[in-house]
Amino acid sequence: MTVPSVTEEQIAVDIVREVAVLTLDRPEKLNALTVAMRLRLAALVRELGTGDAVRGIVLTGRGRAFSAGEDLQQAPTTDEELGLAFESFHDVTRAILETRVPVVAAVNGLAVGGASEITLCCDARIGTPATSYFQPENARGLTISNATSLLLRRLVGNHAMRMVLASPRVPADEALRIGLLDEVVDPDALVDHAVETVHAWTPDGGTTALHLALLRPLLAEVEAAFAREDVAAREAWTSGLLTAGVAGFWNTKETSA
Repeated sequence: MTVPSVTEEQIAVDIVREVAVLTLDRPEKLNALTVAMRLRLAALVRELGTGDAVRGIVLTGRGRAFSAGEDLQQAPTTDEELGLAFESFHDVTRAILETRVPVVAAVNGLAVGGASEITLCCDARIGTPATSYFQPENARGLTISNATSLLLRRLVGNHAMRMVLASPRVPADEALRIGLLDEVVDPDALVDHAVETVHAWTPDGGTTALHLALLRPLLAEVEAAFAREDVAAREAWTSGLLTAGVAGFWNTKETSA
């Protein structure tokens, strides 16, 4: 298996009992996702997701956060960069939904924005008491991506409206209650439990790949959601809301520092 340099793009790859564990490994930035990290993540999921080398994939983060979402220090400044930013998020979702093996999100801490959205297309989301979800886009001039407009409602129904528009922090116990998390386990057991879940779902001689295709959302529906989200992103961009929202975020950070 050929894997790009871990040190360059900050995603660690480990094989644990025939399961690939992909760890967002940028803890000093709360594992904020650059475009390069998203492109590499999609490539790794595609390479490992064939089932030829591993039974499944676990996605987790190092440190106290799963991920702070998009790295706003690298926010788009041109039309081309905007297109790449959204397309790189969408492509992670495509890659996960096209695998022939289960993909489990082991959400070790805070999951923000686009990173929390990436977990929505995973086949299971396992958290710890420290896990929380935060969708801050509505107040920042940003818009949702990753087919969230489809996947979030699919998981939590009408709670999706409140999560996106009011942007509350959703702690682990509430996330479990509304269906955003499937289980909450001890932090020390998180990755091992995710690996165990993959093993339980991939019996020898079973039809896991066929059932994944039947149970996951249709790719045509996902692509339609991408298209709607891209239109919204362009409108936020051309109106100036996105640029103003990112600037406001940094102004708030500097004031509170």
